[in-house]
Amino acid sequence: MESGTGLSRSPEQVAHLHRLRSTLARVKGELELAEVDGTAPPVQRLLDDLEEAFRHLSAAEDADRPPDEQARVVVIDDDARLAEITAKGLRRLGFEVATSGLIGDVAQGVVIVADLGLVAQLDASGLSNLHRARPIIVTGATDQRSRELAARVDAAAYLVKPVQLEELAAAIRRRQDEESQAT
Repeated sequence: MESGTGLSRSPEQVAHLHRLRSTLARVKGELELAEVDGTAPPVQRLLDDLEEAFRHLSAAEDADRPPDEQARVVVIDDDARLAEITAKGLRRLGFEVATSGLIGDVAQGVVIVADLGLVAQLDASGLSNLHRARPIIVTGATDQRSRELAARVDAAAYLVKPVQLEELAAAIRRRQDEESQAT
């Protein structure tokens, strides 16, 4: 299948774009029905659908990138909406970014930006895996126990929410520089 730019799309990208269109059509339908009926739109359902749409968009954007060009930064937060907002801001600054709601295996050369609440849920194996990644921790917590947990995973930075995008970008660049010097 050819795109409007003349580039061919992978079947995976086409599937993600199809799901994105379906999700956006559902949002449009809900809004139109509320307008015709004169009722309030189902706000939470619409927000959930928009979060889903952002996930499909991110997946479509990542589908055709070669593995060595995919997500150099992964924003991991249990608040999917906040993770996507952060990722969008970082993309505007030129970063290749993906989002996740779970901390899983960490690929070499990927900078992890993780919410401390998810780190606290990890078992010993998960903490060890994250320790190797030297994540950037973002959190609303400023207590000593939280800082100690960040130290246990050898956090490259500890940023308190709300995090300024420029501050996060600077921490990511420092972490990327560390990675490039190590290789």
